[in-house]
This record gives sequence, C-alpha cells and structure tokens, in this order.
Amino acid sequence: MGLFRKSKAPADAASVTSKASKTTNNTAQSPPPPNKAMNGHSTFPALSTANIALPPPPDPAQDPAAYLRSIHAVRERSCIVHEKAKCNNLTHFDVDPTKFGETAAYIVSIIKRDFAPNYQAIPPHGRWQHFDVGGRQRIDQLLMSWPSKIDAQERARRLLDLFLVSVLLDAGAGTQWSYKSKESGKTYRRSEGLAVASLEMFKAGYFSGDPTEPYQVNAAGLNRLSVNQLAIGLQVSEANPLAGMEGRADLLANLGEALRNTEYFGSTSRPGNMLDYLLSHPSTQASSVPIIMIPTLWNVLVDSLASIWPASRTQVNGISLGDAWPCSSMPSAPRAQPWENIVPFHKLTQWLCYSLMAPMTRLLNVQFVGVELLTGLPEYRNGGLLIDTGLVTLKPADAKRGLDAYRNNATVKGQPCMEVVPLFSTDDDVVVEWRALTIGFLDDLHVEVNRLLHLEGPDKLSLAQMLEAGSWKGGRELAEVSRPNTKQPPIMILSDGTVF
Repeated sequence: MGLFRKSKAPADAASVTSKASKTTNNTAQSPPPPNKAMNGHSTFPALSTANIALPPPPDPAQDPAAYLRSIHAVRERSCIVHEKAKCNNLTHFDVDPTKFGETAAYIVSIIKRDFAPNYQAIPPHGRWQHFDVGGRQRIDQLLMSWPSKIDAQERARRLLDLFLVSVLLDAGAGTQWSYKSKESGKTYRRSEGLAVASLEMFKAGYFSGDPTEPYQVNAAGLNRLSVNQLAIGLQVSEANPLAGMEGRADLLANLGEALRNTEYFGSTSRPGNMLDYLLSHPSTQASSVPIIMIPTLWNVLVDSLASIWPASRTQVNGISLGDAWPCSSMPSAPRAQPWENIVPFHKLTQWLCYSLMAPMTRLLNVQFVGVELLTGLPEYRNGGLLIDTGLVTLKPADAKRGLDAYRNNATVKGQPCMEVVPLFSTDDDVVVEWRALTIGFLDDLHVEVNRLLHLEGPDKLSLAQMLEAGSWKGGRELAEVSRPNTKQPPIMILSDGTVF
C-alpha cells in the first residue's frame, strides 16, 4: 500500500508534519456541498470558502502548553508514533502491514452494507445519531414539542445545552450498565443508553436551576445536582453499576462552576450561550450564512472547559493539559525538550466539536471551515478495530502484564470476570501508544476507504463520515462477535469516566 517502510530508524520529530497542514497550508478546504453538510440533508447554498485562512497553531518553542492544547498538536504529535508504527518500531505493539488492506476492506463492507449506493446520506460522527437509537427521531420529536414562539437560535442553544452535558457523560459505560427508557420501556446500553438517559433527564429538568424552564442546562442546575441524584437519573445501583460514576459527577459539578464565565456562557450561565459568542466572534464571517472557524470553536471549548478536567492530569509550566499523556515512543530528554514526550488527544473535546456542529448547522445553516483539522477519535472502538483485524498486536510481555491485571481486577466485586482481555489504566504507556497509532491509521484508512469505494472529489467521504459508518461501528461489531458475552474491546481500560 506504500504506507509501510522496513527501516526501523526512529522518526525525527522535526521532520513529521501534520497531514492537515501538508494539504491545507493553514487554508481551509472547501466545505462539502449542500447534500454533504453536517446532517446530510442541508439545503443552504454552497459557499466558496477556499480562501479563508485559518490561524496558525501556537509556537511550541514560545508556549508549549498552548501548543499541546491546540487541535493542530493532536495529529502532529500522534504522527510521530504513527511513523514508528509504519516501521514496526513501536514499544508495545507489533504491526502487520499485510492486514491493512483487510482492515480497509472490512470498513468498506460495513459502509456498503448500510449505505450503498447513497454514501452522501452518511451523517458525520456525532452525538445526534446516538439519540436516535432504534430508529426513533428523538431530537426531531423534541424540537417539534416546543412551541413555535421558540426561535431557531434558542432552539439551537437548548440543543447545545443538551449535547454538551450528554457528551461529558459519554465516557465508557462498562459492560454491566443499562438504561430502561421511561418513555418507551426499551433498554439501551453503552453510548446510546447514556444518550437516551441524558435526554430524558434533560426533559425532566435535572440540569436546570429553574423549575419553570426544564429544557436548559445552567450553572445553578448543575451545582445542585448531587451524585445521588445523578445516579437516580442514570438508574445506577449496585446491581446496575456504571463505570466511572464519580468521575462523571465531578465533571458536571466542575462544569457548573465553569459556566459562570460570562464571556462564553453569558449572564444565564448556559452552555448554549456559546452560540452567541461564536456568532459575534471577529473570526466569524457573515455571508448568506455564518461561517465559523474550527479553531475558534476549539478554543472556546478548550479555554472555557479547562477547569473541569482532573487537576492531576499532565501539566506543562503549571498548566494542566487535560487529555494529554507522556509516551515512551515520543522524543525524550536530554535530546528533546521536556514537553516533547507528550501526546495530546483531547478526545472528549473533539467529540464535543463533532457533536456541537450538528445543531448549529441543522438549525441555523452555520458552516464550519477547518473541519479537516479534527482527527479520528482515539478511543477503544476505533483502536479495537485495529487489534481485532490483526493490523496491530500487543507484544507478549505487555499482554501478560495486562492479563495479570485483568485477573487481579476480576477479584473486585462487580468487575467483569469472563472473556479475559489485557487490562490497563488510562495513563498506562500501552494505552497512550495505542491511542496515538489509532489516529494515524485512521487517516490512512480514510484515504484507502475512499479509494476502494471509488469516491473522488466532492463525493469523497469525510473522515467524520468514515468514523460514523465504518470504523467506529465496525470496531463495535467486531467486539460483539469476538467477545459476545461482554462485547468489550480487545483491551480493557480502567476508566475514571473523564476520558473514554
């Protein structure tokens, strides 16, 4: 495939550049045509945005913390690990290049099965689809339930309120938790279960401090939401445990404090008020429709939500970086600067970006430029796909260490004890390297999938569409077949509810 090299020489950090920067030179590519917009059904006219210049990333030599918190750094730093993967020179994983084509073909088979020949109908990866589990259009029904006097901007604010809280609750649920819908009586698990649960809690006013205005999230509502109330809303009990419950509760409590930042969230302290900030931002261009830069949305999320993440996370110059971790496959001192061994992922922030764009596009016809800066999500479905197809394999010593950890963890009451797989904590070097190589291989698979589908030019699937219809879905389906009792990924991660 031209992707893999036999040389095992380590990649030079200075020579590795972002795939996005190679193709865009900090200039946004043209957005998809109307029928490939965020929901796949937008009817607003396509605009020429090819000449809209995106701001450059922060200079790591001047401000390494700002650089590592930027969206640019995610792909650029992961690319260093990916270069080692293509040389089969990783610390914890072996790479079988002969499996790359099979992995791409499997993704293509999933996409063809569900969407052929109408590939343009594939929505981008985002939270909206999880709300619609089982074919019930819950968000459309929610919108229809509101009186006509609620204008489009307020409707968008309400959905931003809902989506932000729902994404923050959407860390891995574990193998034992489920949610029985109070509206339909049906039971849902994992991401879809958390989506339905958060929607029903939203409609019941769990996140609002004003009983007369249940359809909102604000600081007052989150500040009064106790761990016990959250557990009741999510139907958590000893018999129905949710992994990382305390971490999720802490995230929402911290979000309540962060929402008091009036610059981003206004005097009413609502997540949805970021819409007003974005529309009035100097970088937002107003043509026939608003055009918002992804770096602007990214900076709002990174800056305004910085205080919600655990303080114990990786820091540079006293600044917490959030979802960013040291990795042994990265350059290290004394030849490199101390920050250069860190790989940033910012998975939940990227998941927020993908998810929050949809309400703004569907309700207000907002266009976003710079979407190509976002990466594939480094989580266990996409990463699990690479392991279950045999493209990457955990090295024997690490596999043994992980299996021993699983067996020890299985002695704890309520922890899984069947279909044994290696287990590691979120900050383990195995997990960090796995996540970094996942980002790089998803970029490669994106190119190959479009080639196999014979899609060119404006008909190409976006990365977000491939994630939605192929790699994420395929990773889940392979897990269900490979481990039918637990449906867990090939590597189990001890999560605190704030990363996965």
